[in-house]
Amino acid sequence: MCTLFCNARFGVVSMLSLAWAGDNENKCNLKPFVSLVVFLSPPHSPILRRIPDITKNTMSNSEQLLSINDHDFTMRPGFGGPAVPVGVDVQVESLDTISEVDMDFTMTLYIRHYWKDERLSFHSTTNKSMTFDGRLVKKIWVPDMFFVHSKKSFTHDTTTDNVMLRVYPDGKVLYSQRVTVTSMCSMDLSRFPLDTQTCSLEIESYAYTDDDLMLYWKKGNNSLSTDENISLSQFLIQEFQTTSKLAFYSSTGWYNRLYITFTLRRHIFFFLLQTYFPATLMVMLSWVSFWIDRRAVPARVPLGITTVLTMSTIITGVNASMPRVSYIKAVDIYLWVSFVFVFLSVIEYAAVNYLSTVQERKEKKLRERLPCTCGMTHPGMMGSYSEEDVNNTGNYGCMLEENGAMKQQRMMVHLDIEENNQITGHVGSSAYSSMWVDTHAIDKYSRVIFPGSYTLFNIIYWSCYL
Repeated sequence: MCTLFCNARFGVVSMLSLAWAGDNENKCNLKPFVSLVVFLSPPHSPILRRIPDITKNTMSNSEQLLSINDHDFTMRPGFGGPAVPVGVDVQVESLDTISEVDMDFTMTLYIRHYWKDERLSFHSTTNKSMTFDGRLVKKIWVPDMFFVHSKKSFTHDTTTDNVMLRVYPDGKVLYSQRVTVTSMCSMDLSRFPLDTQTCSLEIESYAYTDDDLMLYWKKGNNSLSTDENISLSQFLIQEFQTTSKLAFYSSTGWYNRLYITFTLRRHIFFFLLQTYFPATLMVMLSWVSFWIDRRAVPARVPLGITTVLTMSTIITGVNASMPRVSYIKAVDIYLWVSFVFVFLSVIEYAAVNYLSTVQERKEKKLRERLPCTCGMTHPGMMGSYSEEDVNNTGNYGCMLEENGAMKQQRMMVHLDIEENNQITGHVGSSAYSSMWVDTHAIDKYSRVIFPGSYTLFNIIYWSCYL
């Protein structure tokens, strides 16, 4: 006995041998070519209608509403017609770093593009826009903006791609990105650290010339906004401004280019504490040697060497954090002039020491030629004298024996050299005139000349660079 079972859901009748009775002759003999029979049902039957598989539909409702598959979005809007206008506005979130060594800056900003693509227009009774994330951006046409002279740039992707697309019923599109870009900034460091730098971020279409895409600032001078909390440790941001120009490439043509220009003025207080004040103190410290006795060699020589080495260390430290430019910077002028003053203070003591040695040799020869006049007073030769006269004119003496002991008695001689006063003795007047070379005069003059010259230099320096 054979029984037919109908699978009503799929509209197919399966013939199965379920049971049989009797012997083999009464058994239902089923052949493979008669195993299936198609059951034809009426087309209006709701039970047997096929239900579509929505998992196999690759288009979302939004894509169907925007008719994504009905247009070729590899071409710009209005292809073959006039250039499509694309407005741009920028909000600067932060100005992260300014590097003098690499001559670049890093900026994080929101860049927004505005254009109209009638292919994306849709019917809406409420006239409300639709907002999408970055997944739809890959399926439609968007401007191919890039940053000219950029070294590195990326779109933030935490926690998802920081991209927003907003489409209005009439086909207007707003496309926004959050980008961090590191771009080149050509700096003139000739006035460093009293300088003011101007850097610019340049935005341009990579493929479309001005015949296909017209790039402009959406709101004119108000197209750029900045965060009020933007600050830099080493610079004061003076102003931001926007401009636009045409850029020409010999092989491709003319392109619209947008500029974000900002001016930075460097804070000088840090460099005053770290560079200028230490250098000035080293120069003033080198002047201390002018008040130290010329015979105190262990005191004056180490002082001069210490100040010279300290100035060398300051110069090396400043240049280590600067690019190797081929011109002289303002800080170089100050440090090297200070170094010259310190070096001249060492040379000054060398001159004093040399002249003192020459004078002592002359005095020694003079003492050898003068007779011993211990205890004698000559009215023309003895007069008023002081300790300075002792150092200037020298001394000579003879050994006297008093109470059985040898005692050295010094006699200071003050000679008045005048044209009409002839001195009689074994030595002529010219020999006595040479004894008046005062080596202390160099130190005396240096106490005035060195501070005065350095003060004059500072007045000229700061008046030129401030």
